[in-house]
Amino acid sequence: MPRRHIHVTGAAQAPLRAALRALRTELAIPDAFPPAVLAEAEAAAKAPRLPDHDATDIPFFTIDPPTSTDLDQAMHLARRADGGYRVHYAIADVAAFVTPGSALDAEAHRRVLTLYFPDGKVPLHPAVLSEGAASLLPGDPRPALLWRIDLDAEGRRVATDVRRALVRSRAKLDYAGVQAQIDAGTAEEPLALLQPIGRLLEAREIERDGVSLSVPEQEIVETDGSYSLHYRAPLPADGWNAQISLLTGMAAADLMLAAGTGILRTLPTAPDGAVARLRRSATALGIEWPHHVSYAELIRTLDPRDGRHAAFLQDCTTLLRGSDYTPFTGGVLPTPSVHAAVADEYTHCTAPLRRLVDRYTGELCLAAAAGEAPPEWVLGALEGLPEDMARGSRLANKAERACVDIVEAALLSNRIGETFDSVVVDVKEQEPDVGTVHLRDPAVIGRVEADGAPLPLGERLRVRLTQADPGTAKVLFAPA
Repeated sequence: MPRRHIHVTGAAQAPLRAALRALRTELAIPDAFPPAVLAEAEAAAKAPRLPDHDATDIPFFTIDPPTSTDLDQAMHLARRADGGYRVHYAIADVAAFVTPGSALDAEAHRRVLTLYFPDGKVPLHPAVLSEGAASLLPGDPRPALLWRIDLDAEGRRVATDVRRALVRSRAKLDYAGVQAQIDAGTAEEPLALLQPIGRLLEAREIERDGVSLSVPEQEIVETDGSYSLHYRAPLPADGWNAQISLLTGMAAADLMLAAGTGILRTLPTAPDGAVARLRRSATALGIEWPHHVSYAELIRTLDPRDGRHAAFLQDCTTLLRGSDYTPFTGGVLPTPSVHAAVADEYTHCTAPLRRLVDRYTGELCLAAAAGEAPPEWVLGALEGLPEDMARGSRLANKAERACVDIVEAALLSNRIGETFDSVVVDVKEQEPDVGTVHLRDPAVIGRVEADGAPLPLGERLRVRLTQADPGTAKVLFAPA
């Protein structure tokens, strides 16, 4: 999943769109599936392996962006007699369609992730599955991994179970519509319960010193050859929905740890240098960050509807670097075992249509819940999965960084020669006259070259834009 969500508008022949097409060519991003893979996907879509358990009586619903059709998750929320809550969370059962060792399986291991670009996506699975037969679209029954997670009245987990089941979604909802219903008081249960459950889970996150980034979506709008930047701030419903996914990821990690075999998503604590750089970005954007205030505390005070805060939240995604997938067997707890942002053991398991590892964690959790050994095809792949995911993540991160560079070059392309207020957020150790500046308006980051003069790290610097070309994805400044 992308850390930063960027969308572009404008004609297909516009320089920004052309630069993004060229980037996909440069990175050798596949533009189509091989015929054998498409044939297998078509056959699997017509004859999936269906589970015995029928849960189509549960009225599930999905919450996604309005145009999304690759729907991994559906939920149903209910009250329990003891004052707690029951979360039913259905996850698309990709293993019902993909046979281990098949061409479709091999292609998924080659792609690893759905790749997101500002002008579209490159899917992990063919659309006949990811946007059709395997997607939890409303209407027809679908095979799924059905999670049942019971919470007490304070939002703490008291019971977890997962099994294969046939489910049927009743409604495809979007964030804005959900928020409007909840705000107006017109949402009925089970949808209305998203707010109290989400708030309880957010309170538990604060309690364990975890942090969720409410990263705004960026939209780049092209008008008459120039570009402007707009943010879409996440709604509270976005966060409540994300908390259900986090809840399931933590429950899955606990199941695997209890069984002694699994794979965790881990993230070390951010190094001091990364946090120091982020403090300099805060200074550049005029955001007060007292030294006695922790990163997690600061994040909770930010308003993604504020453009400065939105830009800072985008920059906060740099602290997610260093995340990894850590397998374990024989009951030996891996080191590290905790995801620093989640502040608990955690795994990826809720997006198998878009992320390869989730198909495997789903199978490991099914086996753990049933008290059985995991399938051999899962155990055989466990050791190699981290490198598969790392390879896919490297490509996704490279594409994301390049997309940000291209977009920022487009935003500044008609402003060469202008001067801007900035803060020097990085300086190269071996080349102290070369570094990185963060502008306040527009909130972009670019390279600065001072032609022999050492750059003042952490200090304000007036800079002049000397280059901004979306075709080369290069933004360059010099001291003014």
